[in-house]
Amino acid sequence: MKKRWVGSALSAALIWSGMVQAQVDLSVLDQDMAGPRAQVLVLGSVHLSQLPKDFKPESLEPLLARLAAFKPEVITIEAISGESCDLMARYPTVYAPKDVSTYCRATEDAKAATGLDVPAAIAEVGKTLAAWPTQPTPAQRRHLAALFLAANDGASALTQWLQLPETERRAGDGLNDALVAGLHKLETRKNENGMIAARLAARLGLQRVFAIDDHTGDNVSVTDEAAYWRTVQEAWNAASAAAAPMRKQEDDITKGGDMLALYRYINRPDVLRIALDSDFGAAMRDPSPQHYGQLYVAGWETRNLRMVANIRAAFRERPGARVLSIVGASHKPWFDSLLGQMQGVDVIDAEKVLQEKVSGTTY
Repeated sequence: MKKRWVGSALSAALIWSGMVQAQVDLSVLDQDMAGPRAQVLVLGSVHLSQLPKDFKPESLEPLLARLAAFKPEVITIEAISGESCDLMARYPTVYAPKDVSTYCRATEDAKAATGLDVPAAIAEVGKTLAAWPTQPTPAQRRHLAALFLAANDGASALTQWLQLPETERRAGDGLNDALVAGLHKLETRKNENGMIAARLAARLGLQRVFAIDDHTGDNVSVTDEAAYWRTVQEAWNAASAAAAPMRKQEDDITKGGDMLALYRYINRPDVLRIALDSDFGAAMRDPSPQHYGQLYVAGWETRNLRMVANIRAAFRERPGARVLSIVGASHKPWFDSLLGQMQGVDVIDAEKVLQEKVSGTTY
């Protein structure tokens, strides 16, 4: 009888412990917090590199105006940081060099110009920004741009470059002719990191943007990679009919050249739900015995977790910061959900920001 009582008591204790654990509500942890709350806006983006050849960069101006009205103090982009690129390059047996080269630019020219490898350049960037003046000279901006290039942070280098007067966009102070030619290419490269993030940062007088992408988390290990991707593609194909009207609407808006209308459309929750169901929802319905679809989604979620951690780190020392995260639209629901769980952080409605008139806008 005594043993039975002890067993029952233990069971009751375990059940009670589970109930208590389930009742911990982190959403109220910051309800009595002191100090300002961070405001984070996640902008789901198309990849500009995939737009038609007749895309006009000036069509982004209405979008830029609305983002500028939000007045972000921190801007993050879907790019891999120089630190992460350097890490992956050091483990070629884990991260295939051909995959790393897809996401990470070579830094030989910048190293030759500055004498700094990526770790040394990152350290020098930190020291330079810590002592950055309120009115930097063109020489200081050129030098910092060179350091960013050596640190494998092209978007931040472009942010400095765009704040130089046209006559000062030249070689010198660490920038040689090869690096200047590279910066001119970045100016016109069809990419949201440059055409939206770096231009907006320069317009607002920010000194850099933050690369927060991560491909260590979705480095899924499978024995038959061809079968893995074939299975995932079959899952996508099975869901394509349901998503076809949404895709057509997106294509029609794109062809019309109204980029603000396009961004309004792809950031709508109903549109995002369809897009995600035709991709990750379809993968979760994959019946393969290897559970390839689940592996794909697990890699995607791990990537998003690490990306959001990088966003949090970007404003970790800045309570109350206004943050803009520009990322491929499929990431947005994960970002909104995960960032919404952070203490002292409010997620801003992207639809509201994109719909509001610029003059007199408040959030």
